Amino acid sequence: MKYNPNEIEAKWQKYWLDNETFKAENNSEKPKYYVLDMFPYPSGAGLHVGHPLGYIASDVYSRYKRHQGFNVLHPMGYDSFGLPAEQYAIQTGQRPEDTTSVNIDGGMDKEGNKIAGYRKQLDKIGFSFDWSREVRTSNSDYYKHTQWIFIQLFNSWYNKNSDKAEDISTLVSIFQKEGNANVNAVCDENIEAFSANEWNAFAKEQQEKILLQYRLTYLAETEVNWCPGLGTVLANDEIVNGVSERGGFTVVRKKMTQWSMRISAYAERLLQGLNDIDWSESIKESQRNWIGKSVGATVSFKVESQKSKVESEQQYIDVFTTRPDTIFGVTFMTLAPEHELVSQITTAEQKAEVDAYIEKTSKRSERERMADVKTISGVFTGAYAEHPFTKEPIPVWIGDYVLAGYGTGAVMAVPCGDERDYAFANFFKGQNGMQEIKNIFDKDISEGAFGAKEGFQLVDSDFLNGLGYKKGTQKVIEELEKLNQGKGKTNYRLRDAVFSRQRYWGEPFPVYYVNGLPQMIDAQHLPIILPEVEKYLPTEEGLPPLGNATTWAWDSVQCSVVSTQLVDNVTIFPLELNTMPGWAGSSWYWMRYMDAHNENEFASKDALAYWESVDLYIGGSEHATGHLLYSRFWNKFLKDKGFAPTEEPFKKLINQGMILGMSAFAYRVDQRTDVYVSKGIVEDFFNPEKHDEVVEKILNLTGTSTPTFSKIHVDVSFVNSSDELDIDKFRKWQPEFLHAKPIYEKDDKFCVVREIEKMSKSKYNVVTPDDICNEYGADTLRLYEMFLGPLEQAKPWNTAGISGVFGFLKKLCRLYFDDNGLIVTNDAPTKDNLKSLHKTIKKVAEDIEGFSFNTSVSQFMICVNELSTQNCHSRAILEPLAIVISPYAPHIAEELWSLLGNTGSIATVAFPIFEPEHLVESSKEYPVSFNGKMRFTLVLPLDLTKEQIEEIVMKDERTIKQLEGKTPNKVIIVPGKIINLVG
Repeated sequence: MKYNPNEIEAKWQKYWLDNETFKAENNSEKPKYYVLDMFPYPSGAGLHVGHPLGYIASDVYSRYKRHQGFNVLHPMGYDSFGLPAEQYAIQTGQRPEDTTSVNIDGGMDKEGNKIAGYRKQLDKIGFSFDWSREVRTSNSDYYKHTQWIFIQLFNSWYNKNSDKAEDISTLVSIFQKEGNANVNAVCDENIEAFSANEWNAFAKEQQEKILLQYRLTYLAETEVNWCPGLGTVLANDEIVNGVSERGGFTVVRKKMTQWSMRISAYAERLLQGLNDIDWSESIKESQRNWIGKSVGATVSFKVESQKSKVESEQQYIDVFTTRPDTIFGVTFMTLAPEHELVSQITTAEQKAEVDAYIEKTSKRSERERMADVKTISGVFTGAYAEHPFTKEPIPVWIGDYVLAGYGTGAVMAVPCGDERDYAFANFFKGQNGMQEIKNIFDKDISEGAFGAKEGFQLVDSDFLNGLGYKKGTQKVIEELEKLNQGKGKTNYRLRDAVFSRQRYWGEPFPVYYVNGLPQMIDAQHLPIILPEVEKYLPTEEGLPPLGNATTWAWDSVQCSVVSTQLVDNVTIFPLELNTMPGWAGSSWYWMRYMDAHNENEFASKDALAYWESVDLYIGGSEHATGHLLYSRFWNKFLKDKGFAPTEEPFKKLINQGMILGMSAFAYRVDQRTDVYVSKGIVEDFFNPEKHDEVVEKILNLTGTSTPTFSKIHVDVSFVNSSDELDIDKFRKWQPEFLHAKPIYEKDDKFCVVREIEKMSKSKYNVVTPDDICNEYGADTLRLYEMFLGPLEQAKPWNTAGISGVFGFLKKLCRLYFDDNGLIVTNDAPTKDNLKSLHKTIKKVAEDIEGFSFNTSVSQFMICVNELSTQNCHSRAILEPLAIVISPYAPHIAEELWSLLGNTGSIATVAFPIFEPEHLVESSKEYPVSFNGKMRFTLVLPLDLTKEQIEEIVMKDERTIKQLEGKTPNKVIIVPGKIINLVG
C-alpha cells in the first residue's frame, strides 16, 4: 500500500461534495462561528500559489472550530463585477459575462485557451467551503439586493441628534411642520433656510432638489480622477504615479456629476468603532489617518473684490484650521487649484500663469500630491483677502499641496508655525504676492517653523498676546463668532465616496430621470438587469457604454424596461447610464452568505440574528481604506435601518502576508535592440580586465561601443535551477523576441538575474497551485504554505522546500501502513508515545488559536519523527493524531481515519483533549561527572532521595570503572539536576 495523493484527494473531495460535509445550518444547537475570506476577483489568470495562503489559514481554523463542536459557516463566492473583465472583453471581443463565467467555472475562451476555472482550482486544494451558499456579485439574484440597499440609502438622511440614519419621510415631516432652521443633519454646505410655509408652497421638483442635499446617496458635481483612456472615473487606489494601474493611461482631475455616498456622516462612528474590534493596530491606524479627525475652527476671510463692495456680493474664502490661535501669523493664503473661487478672483495679469498651473496639476492624482512633500510649486492669483482682525490684505496663491476635497480646499498659511508653509514662503521669497514671514511665538524660527502646541506664548498677536494654544484657541473662536466670520468645528479628512462608474460591467442603478431629477424604481420591480450592448466603450457623444443600449428606458406605467426609442418624458423616461463601482457588491456580501437563496430579502431577520457578524475575517491589508471602510459604513447604515444586528461587520481581522515570487530578468543591450547578454557578460563588462573583450562582442552586433543594459522580465518557466535561460523558448514566447541575438557565456550558457518580488502574472513569475497539487498533492501544498513562515509576514516562494513536506507525509503514512497494508495495533501506548502525542495536541491547539500555523507544522514533523523512532503503531496514539493533523492535511487524515475502521468524515470528530499528566516528567536523565567532566548519563526516578541516588551511582559498573578502586572525597548530588564525584 502506497501514499497516492491524487487518488486519495479526488476520493475525499467527491465524498465532501456528495455528502455536503461542510454545509452550515442556519439554526443549530451548536454555538456558531463564522469564518470569512475576502472573496476573489475571477480574472483569466486564475490562482497562483500566493492566492490560497489566506484561504488555507482560514480553512485550518474553520476545520479546527468544527472539531471543537461549532456550527461553522465558511462560505466562498466571487467579486465578479469590475473593470478588469470589461477591459479584457474590449481587448478580445468577448462578452464580460462570458469571460467571467469561464474564469469561474472553467472551459475554453474565445481564443481556444483552456481555462482551469477558480472553482476547480479551489476544490483541488480541499477547502471546507459551504458551496451551497456561493454568491457572484454579477448575478442578478445578487445585485437585486445591492440595488435595494442603494434605494434605502437614497431614502435616508443622517440625523445628528439621534446620531443615525433615518427615513427621509421623517425629514419631510419636519420640513412640513417647522422648516429646516432647526434640522441638525449631515447635508450639503450652504443650504438656504426655509420655513414650513415656504416648504409646503414649493413645487414638487423644488422639494426633490432640496431633499437631494440631505440624502445619504445623492447626485453632485464632484472632483474626480478621470481616465480618458479607460473612459471612467478611478478611485485613488487605482492610480499609480499619475496613471491608471490598469493600462497605464493618463489620469486627470475634472468635475463631473456623480452619484456619491455620504460616508462622511459616519466619520465619528467609524473612528470610535475601531476601539471595539480585534484588528491589527496598523490597519486601525490606516483608517484613523484616512478618517483624519481634526478639532479646530472655520474662519471666513473676505475677498478684496475689485468689482463691488456691496455686502450681498461679497465673496469669502472659508478655511478650516486646527490652529486658530496662530491667526495673527497668517502672511498668505493657498487655494487648491480646483477651488471654485480661483477662476473668479484671478487677475487678468496672472490668468495665463494660473491656467497653465491648473492644467499641469490636473494630471496628478490626489494621492501623488499628498505623498510629494519635497516638491514646492504654486502660483500667485493676483488677488488678496482681508484679515478678519487686522484688516490687512493677504495675498492669495494656489498650490497643489492643498486638496479641493479636504477641509474647504483652502488654507491660511502661517509660515512661522507650519513647516510646509515655511518652505513655501521661503521658496517664493521676494516674489510679488509673498510677504515676509511673521513670527508670533516667543521662539526662534530662523532655522524652521515652530509647530508645537505647548511651551510657548503668543506675541505680536493683539488680544492673544501672552496666551498659549488652548486659551488662545478659545479666545479666537469667541472673537470670530462676534464678527460672524468663524466658529469652532470638528473636521474630518474623510470625504464622501464617489459611487459612479462610466463603465458597462457593474450593477445598474435602479434609477430613472424625470426632468433631470432621479427617481427610484420601486423595489418590487427589482432587479433592473444589465442590458446587452454591442460596444463596451463610451458612445460617440461621450456617454457611458450603457448609452449604446437599445433597450434601456423605464416605462413608469408598465413598470418595465423598454426601448430607448420610446422615451417621451411623459410616461417613459431615460434610465441611469452609469453603473455602480466595484465596491458596491463587496460592501455587504458577508450578509448574503447568511441566507444566500432568499429571493425576497438580502437575508432574513432570523438568519441575521443567528450569525450576527463575522467572527474571523482573513484578507489583504491593501483593502484597509477601501473595502474595509466601505463595508463598515454599509453595515452601520443597515444597523440604523434595523436590518444588520451588529454595529461592526467583522469582529477579528487577520491580514495574511504576501507570497513573493522569484522573478527572472534578462539583460538587453540598450532598450530597442535585439541583442541580449548573459548575466556573466554584464559582470565582465564592468571588469576592467575583460571590458574590452565584451565591448568588441557588443560592437559587432549593435554598432555601439558605449552600451547600456536594461533588465526585462522573462517567464520563469524558461529558466532552469542553474538560472540558465532556454533561448529557443524565449524566442517563441513573444514576437518581440523572435530575432533575439544572445551573447553567451562559456559553454553556451545564457544566465538570467533572479530577484524576489511580488508574484504576479505581469512579472511572469507565477507558480500555479495546480502544478504543485498534481505532482505532490494538495495536502503537501497546504502544509508547505503554512510552513513558510508567520501568516502575517511576506515570504518568498521556494519550490525546493516542497519535497521535504511531501516526504514528511509519506513518513506519517508509514506509521499507519506499509506495502502490505495496515500495521496499526491495539497495543497499549508507552509513556513516550503519550508524551509525543499530548505535546502535539497542546502545541497545535495553542498555535491555531494564536494563528501561528508554521510552528504547528514543525511540531507535526517532530511528533512523527519521535513516534517513528519509538516504533509506535498504537491505535490509541495514531487515531487522535489523525484528528490533530486533519485541519492542515484533511485528505490524508480522512483516508487514515477510514483505514482505521471509522465511518463518516473525520471533519466533525471532537478534537483530542490535552491531558497534562502525560507531560509530567517521572524520571530524569542525570549527567554523571567525575571532577566536573561528564562521563555518562543515568536515568533515575525523580522521587529518589540523595542517599538512594548515591547508592545507585556507586554500584554502577561505569562508576566502578572510572574510580579504579579509589574512594571519592565528595559526592555532590542535586536531585533533578546533577551528580558529580570529586577527588
